[in-house]
Amino acid sequence: MRRNPLLLIASFVMVLAAAACGNSPGERAVSGGLLGAGAGAAVGSMSGNAGTGALIGGGLGAVGGAVTAR
Repeated sequence: MRRNPLLLIASFVMVLAAAACGNSPGERAVSGGLLGAGAGAAVGSMSGNAGTGALIGGGLGAVGGAVTAR
């Protein structure tokens, strides 16, 4: 059975996102943004545009980190 690389990367990102919690909303926004940007760049590079993937992933990660409660 062949695995989908995007599904594998998405699973890896979810684990990293859960492990990278900060103490304040600002810290969580920064760590979420960095993780999201890295994951977005990785996924974007497979689809042909790493820059756009990094921007989208970073934005979503920052918002997700800022709004989550510890």
